[in-house]
Amino acid sequence: MLRPRIIPCLLVSNGGLVKTVRFANPKYVGDPINAVKIFNEKESDELIVLDIDATSRGTEPDFKGIANLAVECRMPLCYGGGIKTAEQAKRIIGLGVEKVAVSSAAVENTSLVSRMAREIGTQSVVVVLDVRKRPSSGAYEVWTHNATRNTGKLIAEVVPEAESLGAGEVVLNSIDRDGEMKGYDLELARQVRQLTTLPMTVLGGAGSLGDIARLIETCGVVGAAAGSLFVFKGVYRAVLINYPGRAYKETLIDAALTL
Repeated sequence: MLRPRIIPCLLVSNGGLVKTVRFANPKYVGDPINAVKIFNEKESDELIVLDIDATSRGTEPDFKGIANLAVECRMPLCYGGGIKTAEQAKRIIGLGVEKVAVSSAAVENTSLVSRMAREIGTQSVVVVLDVRKRPSSGAYEVWTHNATRNTGKLIAEVVPEAESLGAGEVVLNSIDRDGEMKGYDLELARQVRQLTTLPMTVLGGAGSLGDIARLIETCGVVGAAAGSLFVFKGVYRAVLINYPGRAYKETLIDAALTL
């Protein structure tokens, strides 16, 4: 039986672990390998690692860094950043990564999704959509390159297209809620849940386990991803890698699913 997943999302910049607010002002918070080791001990459901420099700088994935992460990681690992070809995706899977995430390349070159699906299997292809609400109409638009380029495409058209091309999962990342820790954009989650039957993960805004519970109440079986929630502690945001214990996590999920 499928269950909701609670997923730490780590952002990597210049080889270090960072956290952003609305995709800006990255703050160094530690070493990615150390974070992976802690999430191993805490039995995290899954882990997402995104290199936020590779695409904006036009560099290819850091294959050595990916290999180091994969060797340490004892949970399913999804990696994204700088992937432009199906061959790169295949190489990353060969390093021990379960899923490969693409964002700007998938939106700007939709055939990449189909090529990746053929090379590594649909189940390993994740399309990450960085989304911002258009003030004038309230429609959700997809942005790329760390939220600096507006594609002009609406989420309502991009999600079904990604599914038809062979994506196996969609990750929704709310630009305006990134790092704010004020709750997920549940309206966005509802809309996309109605657009696709694909596994869906929602990122951006989680500030408490209660926010995760509300997302599960809204969408049912969903991936609840968070960055700040799992690397900061307290109102002063002291750096402390954390994750809910197994018993507490299962109780939270069961309670949310029954509401």
